[in-house]
Amino acid sequence: MKVLIDKYVPFLEHVLDPYAEVEHITPEDFTPARVRDADALIVRTRTKINKELLDGSKVRLVATATIGYDHIDTSYCQANDIFWTNCPGCNSQAVCDYIQEVITCSYRNLIGTSWEPHRNLTLTLGIVGVGHVGSKVAAMAERLGCRILLNDPPKQVGVSLDEIAAQADIITFHTPLDISTYHLCDAAFLAKCRPHALIINAARGGIVDEQALLDSQHPYVIDCWENEPNINPAVLLNDRCLLASYHIAGYSVEGKRNASQMCLDALCNFFGLPALKIQKNFVPLHGDSEDGWLTRVTQQLKAQPDNFEQLRKQYRLR
Repeated sequence: MKVLIDKYVPFLEHVLDPYAEVEHITPEDFTPARVRDADALIVRTRTKINKELLDGSKVRLVATATIGYDHIDTSYCQANDIFWTNCPGCNSQAVCDYIQEVITCSYRNLIGTSWEPHRNLTLTLGIVGVGHVGSKVAAMAERLGCRILLNDPPKQVGVSLDEIAAQADIITFHTPLDISTYHLCDAAFLAKCRPHALIINAARGGIVDEQALLDSQHPYVIDCWENEPNINPAVLLNDRCLLASYHIAGYSVEGKRNASQMCLDALCNFFGLPALKIQKNFVPLHGDSEDGWLTRVTQQLKAQPDNFEQLRKQYRLR
């Protein structure tokens, strides 16, 4: 058996060696010629899984070490008996921690003073999408003393988007990206929002219409961008872009470890291998978790908007 693994998916070195020929390659190296004789792929969002890549190949399983799977043509995979899987919830705590950092930092930027929860202020937080991430964000914000408004029609949870627009001081999106959620936050939605409501997208690029955001008067925070890695510098460098990062809200040691183990579990189950475990002796480089880390990331990206992908690859896991 031959397995190709994105080299930026950690913890999997040598784990499969007794059972498979394994190659760790860059996202750019996932080409039709390279995958032709592979049985399984472990990828991230930078690899487009579609007919162009897989047609004529031996690939039977694709595992993406991410929550999102809009980079996978699921219809093509299903029609061609290619099993695919993602890692729901793998980095939900990391994204929740990111949103907490955004709330505290953004309040300081907007009001000019530090926010001390429970002291003469109740922020209303609108959460769109109440799955693995959104539910943790809700619990975190409640602990901070926020008033919470939830919206998740598929789960029959919460209030309408119009109610969130009318009442929320901060609106954060945590839905998958599909036809129903593309540009969910558009010009019409923004026009209904409270003046100066903060918009956060740490879900998927495309859920927020960035041009509409740019044309509005709303402050915003973006981690997941349209057209990554070729992001719009006008959106990044606008003064209303309070915080910005290079799609790393979910990048933590724990999140990466969870995703790698979930991919490994899927592969072992599919091919009938023994239950294997990822490396236990991995010691990460010290990540940037100190106060103000997101402000420093923002300054770094705004200084190097054309270097989005390299900054992302070099990011030290929190």
